[in-house]
Amino acid sequence: MARVRLSVAERREELLGAAVEQIERRGVAAVRIADVAATLGVSNALVLYHFSTKEKLVAAAFTHAADADLAHLRKLLSRRTSALRRLRSAVRWYAPTGTAKGWRLWIEGWAVALREPALREVARDLDQQWKAALTEVIAEGAAAGEFPCPDPAQAAWRLTAFLDGLAVQMTSYAGSLSRAAMLAWTDEALARELGLDRDALTAALR
Repeated sequence: MARVRLSVAERREELLGAAVEQIERRGVAAVRIADVAATLGVSNALVLYHFSTKEKLVAAAFTHAADADLAHLRKLLSRRTSALRRLRSAVRWYAPTGTAKGWRLWIEGWAVALREPALREVARDLDQQWKAALTEVIAEGAAAGEFPCPDPAQAAWRLTAFLDGLAVQMTSYAGSLSRAAMLAWTDEALARELGLDRDALTAALR
């Protein structure tokens, strides 16, 4: 069956999706242009036409995956409810789950970013966007008197650092912590950063 002719934007989207899939499956070090091409039944030359090197393909793939996550985060944070409810929903979504598929991708990215300047810049920019989105809603809630957080930016940094570290542990050592315990720790971290005790957080969310 002949392949449907795609626009440049559609083809690029298809290639990036395949690249994300292959990175998750094989890891950044092992994935090849040929792996991405084979997934879609296209030539290596077509992949290289859109992304001239493997490094550019990998950086674009991480941006592609992160943009989707950022769009979902912003959707959660823009709901018409209290800042506290939006934050808890976003933090619970950001926390690692049992399968941790997305987290494997990001742990790969962080490791490679230590050696690849292009990916390091991409990862830094995306990380700053995550923190900025959380900071904005924490500041909104503090201004509305929902909680007494004195420094929203620092709270966002500490909260994401905690969740990133938890994700590394949960992804590297699957089954070492139950989902219930993980969510309890996540609520405790959120309450601590917002200047609430756990009971006050629970009461506010009823």
